[in-house]
Amino acid sequence: MAGTAQGIGNGSHRQAGADPVAKVEIANLSKIYTGSSGDVVALEQTNLSIFRNEFVCVVGPSGCGKTTLLNIIAGLESKSAGSVAVDGEEVKGPGKDRGVIFQQYALFPWKTVQKNVEFGLKLRGLGKQERREKAKTYIELVGLKDFAHAYPKELSGGMKQRVAIARAYAVQPDVLLMDEPFGALDAQTRAQLQEELLKTWAAEKKTCFFITHDVEEAVLLAQRVVIMSARPGRIKEIVPVDIPYPRDQATKLDERFIRIKNEIWSKVYKEYLEIAK
Repeated sequence: MAGTAQGIGNGSHRQAGADPVAKVEIANLSKIYTGSSGDVVALEQTNLSIFRNEFVCVVGPSGCGKTTLLNIIAGLESKSAGSVAVDGEEVKGPGKDRGVIFQQYALFPWKTVQKNVEFGLKLRGLGKQERREKAKTYIELVGLKDFAHAYPKELSGGMKQRVAIARAYAVQPDVLLMDEPFGALDAQTRAQLQEELLKTWAAEKKTCFFITHDVEEAVLLAQRVVIMSARPGRIKEIVPVDIPYPRDQATKLDERFIRIKNEIWSKVYKEYLEIAK
């Protein structure tokens, strides 16, 4: 039944029609931070399978370990226990198979849009002409053809984030990890970029792991929404979003969309109440 939440089990439930091959496997993952005031358990016994070409969104209260989980998958943080594997290979650090997009654009202010997108390609050793053509393709894909020679200071926030998306896609990672990439944008720009991201994902078919505080955004984008519990962070539940693609802002008026959004929000809100106790 559309919108019915599934218990997490081992985190392997997948959306109908998704590629059955797991791209990312997270097993019994824990992360403990040690500080002057003692240990803080950020993640505890976290299990999740993310399937090839799947779009997964993660929601949960602040401090529940969402970003920690993304950083461990990216290889930017070490784990305390458990395992994370991509295509069966244990993650031991950053790799070219994973691209990361943060809320901060992290563009080089002295480089043009073209040169920002080319940067990762240059690190990969691509020749000048090849990286120029590849960067051009992805700049056009995110709708910035007319701004290829502009500098970041000449761009709006939404345009800067498009550059970050183009740069991540250009190096063609298998897995795209996004940590609230639209969180700092105004509502209109955010809506536009949500639709553009879905179009890009439909064209490129990457495995996407997307963190957001916005339940509505999660339901619009994802095939499955992962709900995390208040600290210590665990995967509380996985909710399939049984709404066909393509989706756009009009999808938010669909009765199924509203039902799933309300279902997820009620579960997330219970976790906020746990924090408030």
